[in-house]
Amino acid sequence: MAGGSAVQKETQMIVDPMKTVREVALSIPGATRVFERFGIDYCCGGSKPLTEASNDAQVRIDEIIDFLESAAIGERERASTVAGQQGENWQEATLRDLSAHIINTHHRFVKTEISRLRPLFDKVSNVHGPRHPELLELRSNFHALTQGLKTQMLNEEMELFPYIGRMEEAVIGGEPILPAPFGSLDKRIAAMVDEHHAAGRRLRRMHESSSGYRAPAGACTSYKTLYCALAGFERDLRQHVHLENNILFPRAIQMEQEKRCDH
Repeated sequence: MAGGSAVQKETQMIVDPMKTVREVALSIPGATRVFERFGIDYCCGGSKPLTEASNDAQVRIDEIIDFLESAAIGERERASTVAGQQGENWQEATLRDLSAHIINTHHRFVKTEISRLRPLFDKVSNVHGPRHPELLELRSNFHALTQGLKTQMLNEEMELFPYIGRMEEAVIGGEPILPAPFGSLDKRIAAMVDEHHAAGRRLRRMHESSSGYRAPAGACTSYKTLYCALAGFERDLRQHVHLENNILFPRAIQMEQEKRCDH
């Protein structure tokens, strides 16, 4: 029993209610999502102690702390899961499993962050855009990037990935491969790779215009949160594209070509 309690204490994070909202936001990556959920201002009102902010929001402090601790644990678990998945040998996994991993991990992350970052971008740009015009360029590039990603992910989830899964099943079962509903697999994948290259170029422009997502001196918490989130978005997208361009797509093309040669 004592050992179990010790483990529980190690995994539980105690949030100090006397810390300011800003301090909590900067120490727990997922805290800003919690504050947005409860309508707590972590930018201009970030100097308030957590207890005062909870009173202003008319939310019990213990409820906010529960959510903050869950956010901290969730961030650690996600980092651990992604690290473990990055270490997996996706060359040996089935194409269906790899496709499912891309959808459940990377597509889900992109969709969640788009919903969160677009209003945050607008908030920061409206306040700081006049003095930092690079923010407006950054926002424009982010909107264009994410609009393209949404279309790509929809095409993958509705057509490309299901077809690759059916093709794999046919190969394993020794059955003929049915024609793809979108035409040539090679051409569809080549178009996807071209879109990924375009996304990569836009990412580089975003990285450069933001000085590597380094917020300027004296930046508010919202500004810092935005840049921190964009850096994480870039890291995830690079891993996402790597899994598709370097593993899933080449393996799918090779599988189709080998099946053709058999016939």
